[in-house]
Amino acid sequence: MKRGQIWQILASVVLAVVLFVSPLSAQAASSSSITRSAGDEVQGQDFSGQNLIGKEFTNIKLENANFSNADLRGGVFNGTLLEGVNLHGVDFSQGIAYLAKFKNADLSDAVLTDAMMLRSIFDNVNVTGADFTNAVLDGVEIKKLCAKASGINSKTGVDTRESLGCR
Repeated sequence: MKRGQIWQILASVVLAVVLFVSPLSAQAASSSSITRSAGDEVQGQDFSGQNLIGKEFTNIKLENANFSNADLRGGVFNGTLLEGVNLHGVDFSQGIAYLAKFKNADLSDAVLTDAMMLRSIFDNVNVTGADFTNAVLDGVEIKKLCAKASGINSKTGVDTRESLGCR
């Protein structure tokens, strides 16, 4: 096994333990999270260039929202529809996208290092120049992304195909 594969397995086990074994605590909604109650006003919203470190987007439709060049480090997309979303140049390192649906999304030149993106779907996405180093994705989705992967990330200098482990 390669080092990257071991990392993916270990990260998957840790995520599974956190999601399925640990008791979930009840917490009031805070300003750091955006949930379904936010409604349609987030569809098409412009978050470009904003500092969104640690922000949570849970069970919400973010269709056609613009996150280009935003700082989303440690952010969370949980059960979120990201159709037509512009994530060009976003920093989503150490972020979590669980049960997120990326459809017709622009992930070009995005930094997705160490992101946990299990059970997320990537349909017709642009990953040109994206850096997925140590990101954890489902194998089927990696194969889909590898079919289109190309380019080098402008911030990290990492080849997209190499960061995905494409063969």
